[in-house]
Amino acid sequence: MMSTKPRDPALICLGCWDQMRMPIPIRGPLSVPFRVCGITQSKMNPNICTICERSFRYVKKERHVSVSATILFADIRGYTDMTERMNQMAVSELVSTFQDRCAEAIWAHDGIVNKQMGDGLMAIFNFPIKNERHASAAVAAAVEIQKSCKSALDKLGAGGKDASPNRLGVGVGVHTGTVEIGEFSTFRSDFTAIGSPVNMAARLESEAGAGEIVVSPEVAAEVAEHMMGATTRVATLKGFEEPVTVHVVAAA
Repeated sequence: MMSTKPRDPALICLGCWDQMRMPIPIRGPLSVPFRVCGITQSKMNPNICTICERSFRYVKKERHVSVSATILFADIRGYTDMTERMNQMAVSELVSTFQDRCAEAIWAHDGIVNKQMGDGLMAIFNFPIKNERHASAAVAAAVEIQKSCKSALDKLGAGGKDASPNRLGVGVGVHTGTVEIGEFSTFRSDFTAIGSPVNMAARLESEAGAGEIVVSPEVAAEVAEHMMGATTRVATLKGFEEPVTVHVVAAA
C-alpha cells in the first residue's frame, strides 16, 4: 500500500524536471532570481512552478498532448441545504477547510488541484509530475480526503441552525484513462484535461454518496491494495449508454 506521508518539499519543480529535465529552483537561495522573474510555486501543487501552470505550450511544444492519467472529482454533499441553514461566514469557513484538506491529500500523492469549483474540485494525477501508479495515488488521496474531511465537516456543520451534521459529507469519483491535456482557451493560459475519462470521473462523483469513494472498473483493476472491503453496485451514469458496475472503496 502506498505511503500516506506527504512528499517533502522539493527544491526544484518536479513538473519541469519530469517533462523537460530542466531543474527550475522553486525553494532555497537559487530560487530568488526566478521569483524576481515571476516564476514561483504553482497553486495547483507547491512542488511545481508557474511555468508548468501557465506555459504549457512552452513546456510541451504543442497545444495539447495525449496522456495516461487518473482524474479525481470531489465535492461536498449537503452543500445546498447547508447554505440555507448556516451563516455565510460559517459556509465560507467550511468550504475553505474542505478545499485545504483536499489539496493537502492530493499534493501528498503528487497530484495537482487543476480546478476548484466552490464546493468541488478536479485533480489530475500523472501530469505534470509523473507517477507510474497514478490510479493508486489517486485512490490513496481520495481515502485521505474522506478521513481528513469527515471530522472537520461534522464539527463545522454542527454550528448551523437546525444543524444535522450527518447530512454533510464528501463524495469522490475516480477514473483512469487517456486524456487530452493542454490549453483549450485563447483567453486563459493554464492547462486542463478533457476527454471521456474526465466525464466519467465527474459522473462517478455524482454517483457517490456522502463519505463514499466511487471508482470505475478500470481503476479497481489497478488498485487491488485498496479494494479490501469495497462493495459494488450497478450505476446508470448520465451521458453513458451502458450501465457501469462501480466499486465503492472503504475509506476506513
